[in-house]
Amino acid sequence: MFLKVADVAAVVGVDEKTVLNWIRQQGLPAHKQDERYRINRVDLLEWATGKGIVIPPDVFAAREELLLLPTVSEALRRGGIHYDLPGDSPETALREVVSRLDLPPGLDPEFLLHTLLAREALGSTAFGNGIAIPHVRNPIVGQTDESAISLCFLKNPIDFQALDGKPVSILFTFVTPNVKAHLHLLSKLAFLLHDQGFQALLHRPGTEDEIMSAIRALEETIVRR
Repeated sequence: MFLKVADVAAVVGVDEKTVLNWIRQQGLPAHKQDERYRINRVDLLEWATGKGIVIPPDVFAAREELLLLPTVSEALRRGGIHYDLPGDSPETALREVVSRLDLPPGLDPEFLLHTLLAREALGSTAFGNGIAIPHVRNPIVGQTDESAISLCFLKNPIDFQALDGKPVSILFTFVTPNVKAHLHLLSKLAFLLHDQGFQALLHRPGTEDEIMSAIRALEETIVRR
């Protein structure tokens, strides 16, 4: 699904000139079709996440589709929360992350690691304020029907070339069965991470129960809107 400049402007709540400036000056990926820009929704979500721009959750999904898509709390329950991971570089940290993922059969851990590293080489997945969301342009699709998110806390902060210059100590990583689930979870998580109270809890860091309770409370807030 490709979006027009007007579509992006409406979604984000800015004027079309701002979107054109993002494309021409700030690196928002787009291609021209019939002399008009078209923006891939995956590229929009990745670019906005890296820039700290809020994309309202569920903007790409119809209401009936949302009933079948996982919540962040459900996916995190499957992927797990892990503390005190060692590492002194993005590669060594991501290797530790991959080793703790409950990967579906047929998804080679070494291939997944190199795929994540290749994505980092294209541009940092750091969200800002010490948080990164390692993922790839094409979602990590495994032979599974369920999505999972792992949350990993590093022993020592690592330089992920974040735009704000802050080293990263908190990593969220996705394994999803399809593109819709990947986009849905990425937009949901990015939206949740704009809550300052939640970020403070992550940096403490909170216990598994505290983190899960905070996510569920924020998801309830979104549902009520």
